[in-house]
Amino acid sequence: KQILVLGLDGAGKTSILHSLATNHVKRSVAPTQGFNAICINTEESQMEFLEIGGSESLRSYWKMYLPKVLLLVYVVDSADHARLPMAKQLLHQLIQNNSTLPVVVLANKQDLEGAYCITDIHDALALSDIGDERKMFLIGTHVAEDGSEISSSMKDAKELIGQLVWESQ
Repeated sequence: KQILVLGLDGAGKTSILHSLATNHVKRSVAPTQGFNAICINTEESQMEFLEIGGSESLRSYWKMYLPKVLLLVYVVDSADHARLPMAKQLLHQLIQNNSTLPVVVLANKQDLEGAYCITDIHDALALSDIGDERKMFLIGTHVAEDGSEISSSMKDAKELIGQLVWESQ
């Protein structure tokens, strides 16, 4: 059982995964061509992340992997206001038939000027419409300078994901 990492292209999925895996920042600018799998070991568990690229041609694969996962991590670019409606639509379509799948939304790029704050992201994605029976979390994240240690919000996200994986096994 895996953790599925999805989001539009350019949201920062690969950078977040690398940061979670190494506890250090490595910004990735190349779009994921297909799939990216990373294993992260914590004291409690081993977590297997599967990232599927967010370009339009790869989105058709998203639904195929959803039934096989413990958790969905959905990454959005907080500063890309124009694409938030698309991110919302895709998220709602993804989880409409799975009312119990836990969802962790990472509102990434919180450090950029003009980034929406957490409450604005919550509203833009209409998260209150999908959070009844499921466990749902929204965390603001950012990947700072290359080589630096990850932010406390990234550490919190990693702990939360580990806890959710542990609970669902």
